[in-house]
Amino acid sequence: MERKKASDFPQDVLNLFDGYVHGTLSRRDFLDRAAKYAVGGFSAAAMLESLKPNYALAQQVAKDDARIKTEYLTYPSPQGSGTMRGYLARPANASGKLPGVLVIHENRGLNPYTEDVARRLAVENYVAFAPDALTPVGGYPGDEDKARELFAKQDAAKRFEDLFAGAGFLKSCPSAREKSAPWASASVHHGQCAGGADSGSGGRVPVPFYGGQPAAADVAKIKAPLLIHYAALDERINAGWPAYEAALKANGVNYEMHIYAGTNHGFHNDTTPRYDEAAAKLAWSRTLALFNEKLKNG
Repeated sequence: MERKKASDFPQDVLNLFDGYVHGTLSRRDFLDRAAKYAVGGFSAAAMLESLKPNYALAQQVAKDDARIKTEYLTYPSPQGSGTMRGYLARPANASGKLPGVLVIHENRGLNPYTEDVARRLAVENYVAFAPDALTPVGGYPGDEDKARELFAKQDAAKRFEDLFAGAGFLKSCPSAREKSAPWASASVHHGQCAGGADSGSGGRVPVPFYGGQPAAADVAKIKAPLLIHYAALDERINAGWPAYEAALKANGVNYEMHIYAGTNHGFHNDTTPRYDEAAAKLAWSRTLALFNEKLKNG
């Protein structure tokens, strides 16, 4: 089956899908509102299915890649749910300790895309750890809709503790050295991936990908440099940027923001039509450049 691109869908449908995956629209709402854009055999239901992740389409680093070693580990979250589970990826033949990166997933748990992001970091000579916030409810269920439902029902404060307890665990990993950097592939809980990540985990280089902004009161807690990636067509998230930027400037936070023209929320996720290859590669290269500067050479 030919892989569809964002340009194959009306922008209004992409916006509706964003509302659907972030819980502001039900499936029925999406289908009803997208119906007027149906053309030929491409019904609203077909559009919805086409926009959902297809993990068979994209895997940049295979699970059995000889360059890396991976395993699932449990870790303590004493202020959260007690015992959590995550995915560790590290270089296979590295000697000594390496910089660590905490990989925070989207609003549906530790799915195959997030695991692949961890493996991509491992081949770049980082120790990457990706917690699964859905551990208390059985872990990522394999069904994206079910995963979002489970995620939305969780206590947000406890979930925050569970995810960023992974940073302390990463620092204690024998193959990771003290320098660790929370890295967000997307927004976990609006605001956590930026300032919240830093204040909650003591990380050195938070890099949110199209994540929601923290509360203004929390911006003052941000001590680390930020590298912020936004999608130009992501009206929902971008609406919060002016106030966030003002708060960053008022508090003297060192930040760098990039907005990628013509892209939608989720442009780095190569399992959906919203993926934009050029923007994803550029954002990733900027992320690695910062990590190399601050974690390997800093």
